[in-house]
Amino acid sequence: MQRMKLIPLVALVSTLTACGGDMSDLERFIDETKNKHHGKVDPIPEFAPYQTFAYAALDVRDPFRPQTDLSAPSPIAQESEYNGPRPEATRRREPLESYPVDSLKMVGLLQQQAQTWGLVRDPEGTIHRVQPGNYAGENHGKIVAVSETRIDIVELVPDGLSGWVNRDAQLAMADD
Repeated sequence: MQRMKLIPLVALVSTLTACGGDMSDLERFIDETKNKHHGKVDPIPEFAPYQTFAYAALDVRDPFRPQTDLSAPSPIAQESEYNGPRPEATRRREPLESYPVDSLKMVGLLQQQAQTWGLVRDPEGTIHRVQPGNYAGENHGKIVAVSETRIDIVELVPDGLSGWVNRDAQLAMADD
């Protein structure tokens, strides 16, 4: 049992004696390295002062102002006085009004006697038959013309001042 206690003690003593030794070559290497390498820091670069820019294009619209003239008295002083376009609140919504216009594709044309219909595919793959007077798109888009190559739509979008403006859109014949 005493031998078992002696083994760790002998191992500890031999380990500690192995740590001693001549380290002059290591110290000489460190001194040489310190003398060889002197760091050099570059000076801080000079920056030119910031030059301001004045927007001098007075004959074009300022891109930071709304497209409507806010200085003019609003034609929408009261809701009852507004005579511009507005959506029909009582009209029943049609199936194609659930999708944005840019997600709809014109895929064909159907003609029977004097009647012409455009064929429109919605994002879910369903084909709808439309003609002037039908509605399509999320912005109260009314179909105004159907031709062999496109369907013309007039959307009614808010103008940002409690009114509405018309915006033209088209569905072109899809290539696929």
